[in-house]
Amino acid sequence: MSDLDAKINEHFAGFVVRKDLVKAVKGNAIVPTYVLEYLLGQYCATDDEASIQTGIETVKDILRKHYVHRSEAGLIQSTIKEKGRYKVIDQVSVSLNEKTDSYEAVFDNLGIKKVAVDSGTVKAHPKLLVTGVWCIADVQYEFSEDARISPWILESIKPIQIAKVDYDQYRELRSAFTTDEWIDLLMQSIGFRPEAFGRRSKLLQLLRLIPYVERNYNLIELGPKGTGKSHIYSEFSPHGQLISGGEVTIPKLFVNNSNGRIGLVGYWDVVAFDEFAGREKTANKALVDIMKNYMANKSFSRGVNPMGAEASFSFVGNTDHNVPFMLKNSDLFEALPSQFHDSAFIDRLHAYLPGWEIDVIRGEMFTKGYGFIVDYLAEILRHLRSEDFSNRPDQYFKVSEKISTRDRDAIYKTMSGLLKLIFPDGSQTEAEVEELLRLAIESRKRIKDQLARIDSTYPEVDFHYVGADGKKIRVTTVEEEEYPQFYHLKPALAPKAQEEPVLVEPEAATQPSSRNVAPGVPPTSQQPKAKPAPRPTEGHIVFTENRKGISYEKLFGAYVDGASRIIVTDPYIRIFYQIRNMMEFVEMVIRRTPPENQVKIHLVTGPDEGNISRQRELLESITTACTGTSVEFSWAFDTSGTAHARDIVTDTGWKIVLDRGLDIFQPPMKTEGFSLGDRLQEHRMLKNFYVTYVKEIT
Repeated sequence: MSDLDAKINEHFAGFVVRKDLVKAVKGNAIVPTYVLEYLLGQYCATDDEASIQTGIETVKDILRKHYVHRSEAGLIQSTIKEKGRYKVIDQVSVSLNEKTDSYEAVFDNLGIKKVAVDSGTVKAHPKLLVTGVWCIADVQYEFSEDARISPWILESIKPIQIAKVDYDQYRELRSAFTTDEWIDLLMQSIGFRPEAFGRRSKLLQLLRLIPYVERNYNLIELGPKGTGKSHIYSEFSPHGQLISGGEVTIPKLFVNNSNGRIGLVGYWDVVAFDEFAGREKTANKALVDIMKNYMANKSFSRGVNPMGAEASFSFVGNTDHNVPFMLKNSDLFEALPSQFHDSAFIDRLHAYLPGWEIDVIRGEMFTKGYGFIVDYLAEILRHLRSEDFSNRPDQYFKVSEKISTRDRDAIYKTMSGLLKLIFPDGSQTEAEVEELLRLAIESRKRIKDQLARIDSTYPEVDFHYVGADGKKIRVTTVEEEEYPQFYHLKPALAPKAQEEPVLVEPEAATQPSSRNVAPGVPPTSQQPKAKPAPRPTEGHIVFTENRKGISYEKLFGAYVDGASRIIVTDPYIRIFYQIRNMMEFVEMVIRRTPPENQVKIHLVTGPDEGNISRQRELLESITTACTGTSVEFSWAFDTSGTAHARDIVTDTGWKIVLDRGLDIFQPPMKTEGFSLGDRLQEHRMLKNFYVTYVKEIT
């Protein structure tokens, strides 16, 4: 057990479960994770291995006896008839039969209908009238000679969710964890291994939870397939409902005017629309108009009377193209159906989660550690919906006064949601507030910047905040930093007309080749245009986590050109992927150095006390690999332990300071297949880091 898992069990005993147990008990039961964890929480909420194994067998036995497989529905029906009563785990919905003035239930897997339900049960569990709810139910069988009377009777029913939680205890126990530990606990609670994610990637995963803690919050996530966009809404909480984007109707979502029955927004905390994207899809215009009104005003009309609701919306879908294609040719909402590719609808979204930054889900990303039992956490998050943390950042920062009220509300709601998730006890520091504030502003800025493309009536907005020192800090999106040549294109002009002109090097224009020049045509008109070679300059650059498109070639190439000796000081060239980074730096220098020249590269690093022999072996392999090339590689340990600097120094006078040394890329995930990130640095996600270029006097 890891130190974090031990700490989790120490403080939250009885409310946490080992997350890999779900897979151990699920078998072929087609049920949401929260149903299984509800059962595991009854029998396996412990760190005692013997008790866990006993609990697993108990849960398996319960599922074997009481979970209804559709293929075995006839057998279970027979069991109920023979025994007179039997307990089942199934998805149950209820409707009113107006002809008989009685309520009737439908058991999805068991395949029985017209099950008699008393009015008290319906009043206690009104969600049953709206959609299917997973329940543990006692079903009776009493045959009647009257063919109009169904033999099936619902004796008792218990929706699968925890009965009561102590929120005050939860908030107090938060103080026992550091911020990093708490974020990792939440990551494990939703099933992920924290070590597989960078800091920003963790926050993006938690951003998916905000609809559960914020009332009337509207989130959209568009990105590649396979990133787990819908998982959090289908498996995580009994208070969320995932529906297909194509199945949405006004009666189902809002109200059925024929009988006055309220739809999903009246009963669920979160309504998520799966497969929402698809330009070929169509949507009812009246539905879109009602959705826009609800998203803006938290209300909808029931006949002539307006009604309010608190359900949050989450829209998830797949993109058709990569980010640079969308930025160059359309916009980041291009995948939406035409009825929703509408500036009024898009402007009502509070945050755009960049799904292209979320990695495709793989087996090694799932945790075997402990996390909150999901229905326990779901009840905590539901309690947090009634609280408002939006003003907490005001003690440190002031959001730009130039943004609209809608922009400000969106930023504050996102901020409030993140603070509720990570700092329910109010223990946030100024630096931690700033980190979350930047993400909240960025998530709204992404929407507003695209609106300026879609609708020319939307002006450009300066998204920034002001610190206590009065300093103005501008916020940018990751894709804005990564693709500046496309990000600020305007729809009024063709992309090519907005691209910067390519400069021609003077020598290319004044000294053209005499070959292949047509008579009577000025030689320069036939020469291909070329950008000038980048020239090294002093400066300081900060790179955002999850950005791509950066390589050692781009960062260091121009600065090491012409050097005959390069000293790399980095105390953490120790484990395999870090030593691979060193090898790739050497490869970069070899590519840029003519074979007749010679460059000496010397590394000063720290010893890996846990496996120093392996470290030596790998570093020596770089030395051997350089034999016969233009580079001579050597290395040495800093035995004094005082070398904490991370920099690259050349004998041409350049000093490059890096806060992370060469370790600027997120650690690679082990896969059996091929990955472009393994071959090309430009396809790897970055960590957050800075680089400073200083020209020293030589």
